[in-house]
Amino acid sequence: MASVKPYESDWAFEARLRRRIRNLILFSVALLISLLFFFPVYLMFSSSFKSEGEIFAIPMHWIPHEFQGLRQYEFAFEETRLERWYINSLFIAAVQTVSTVFFGALAGYGFAKFRFQILVIPMFVLVNQLGWHNSYEGIIMPGLISAFGVFMMRQFAYNIPDELLDAARIDGASEFSIFRRVALPMLKPAAASLAIITFLFSWNNFLWPLVIAQNRDLVTLPVGLTYFSQSLDREPLWAVAMAVSTMATIPVILLFVFFQRYFIEGMMVSGIKG
Repeated sequence: MASVKPYESDWAFEARLRRRIRNLILFSVALLISLLFFFPVYLMFSSSFKSEGEIFAIPMHWIPHEFQGLRQYEFAFEETRLERWYINSLFIAAVQTVSTVFFGALAGYGFAKFRFQILVIPMFVLVNQLGWHNSYEGIIMPGLISAFGVFMMRQFAYNIPDELLDAARIDGASEFSIFRRVALPMLKPAAASLAIITFLFSWNNFLWPLVIAQNRDLVTLPVGLTYFSQSLDREPLWAVAMAVSTMATIPVILLFVFFQRYFIEGMMVSGIKG
């Protein structure tokens, strides 16, 4: 005996149709927004293969007509110490990221789980007085820890059950051992989110390295880009600047690709429980 297909009411059909139309509209809007955000990245990447005269061509050339290959990238390395600038940016961003995550987690855990009075002592000690002008110390030290990082990790640390900490104390673990073995693994999503935020801020930081470092061996990529785009002794080399900018985005893209799951998880948890 053939089975009879259950009857679908007009109301159910209309509801399913409205839901599909709504999903289609949301997908179209999301796609449009994605294309708008992708446009500057594509323009930067394609411009790095154009000649200088083609950069400002009217109408715009979506695909390079005078394809330069890797000429602009080679010029950037030959004309400057770009590899040193790249290493400077990676080194400074890595040190500040690791320091901010560790000390932010340590301080945030302490503020969340211990009761004590907080004494705030403003520090107005200039870098010049410490002898750190024009040095890695002068660039890195102000960013080793941030109030944002401490506050963010404190909010996450509040959600760690006190029973776990008490059980570790009964087993004879020291407070730092409890932090390292119990608290820190539970703070992994928050630490990943803070690491990405800190790395992006340090990687893109322009003003402080510009002020504190006059030695070209200490220049970071954001500052080094001005050598091509705002030079005083020649016309701006926009195609080369686009090539350097393209190379500067690679670590940021890789960082987000590998840690996006922890970043999204951390942001969701902070939004729900913060």
